[in-house]
Amino acid sequence: MSANETQKTKVESLDPTAMQCETEGTEEPQAEVESLKSKQSEWFQPLRIGAIFIITGASSLTISIIENSQVLAFIGLGLAFWGALFLFIRPIKYVESSLLDSIATSEYKTIDRMTRDLKQKGKSYYIPPYPEEVYLPEHLKGLKDMIVFISAEGNTTPPVEEIAKGKFFLENPKGICISPPGLGLLTRLEKELGTNAAKLELGLLCANLPRIIVEDFQMARGIDMSAEGNHVYAKIFDSTYKHLYTDETLKSVHQLGCPLASAIACAIAKSTGKVVTIQKNKVSPDAETVEFWYSSVEG
Repeated sequence: MSANETQKTKVESLDPTAMQCETEGTEEPQAEVESLKSKQSEWFQPLRIGAIFIITGASSLTISIIENSQVLAFIGLGLAFWGALFLFIRPIKYVESSLLDSIATSEYKTIDRMTRDLKQKGKSYYIPPYPEEVYLPEHLKGLKDMIVFISAEGNTTPPVEEIAKGKFFLENPKGICISPPGLGLLTRLEKELGTNAAKLELGLLCANLPRIIVEDFQMARGIDMSAEGNHVYAKIFDSTYKHLYTDETLKSVHQLGCPLASAIACAIAKSTGKVVTIQKNKVSPDAETVEFWYSSVEG
């Protein structure tokens, strides 16, 4: 061994940071690999079980034909059924409703702070976007967004020209434009419906929306919806967001509705093509039931 090689070996042995950096550099890829392996194992486990059941069931059916055995035939059919069932099983992650409340609470507190500082005391209006198939020039692109207009005072909605500017603060009439709290939920609801809410009649919307919210998303124990003219009534039982209504510091949740009630308002606005406002809401003492009266505004 030469003198230079000996000196290099001594320096490396006395430099723990070099060894630490080398170790740290390999830990992160190893962690990622282990994570991927865990996810793949979680994903393929039902497939393995399903394949085993199907192969065993097919073998049992084959033997039952050869041996003319009804018992083996029934066993084979049962195993094949369970195998097919396992093939359709996919891992699903659930989120506690309290976490959804926490996320929504911060959003409503932010809205409360904005409306308080800007002294917005009027009503809120859900303004539907223009249909996707309608061509709009660049300066009118703001009309493609679903917004909520909170007026400073009075019951006046902004003209199309003001909405098209895509501004947060409007001067004529005075107020602010924000994204609806339930806009993201509406997107998921439309995906489950298989169509844009703008393409559904109000009656069909009131019939299908509660089913998806209750049965598919399980965000409420029950929902009653009915429409009459320009008015829609919705009664929500045991909503995921019911605790928002028990927080006395939140004012905007009554003005805009919780994300679930807000999503319903967005759907009504898109279905009717009219501006929608929440006329009033009523919350039971234990917040187990929440009632909303929506109204379409002409013009």
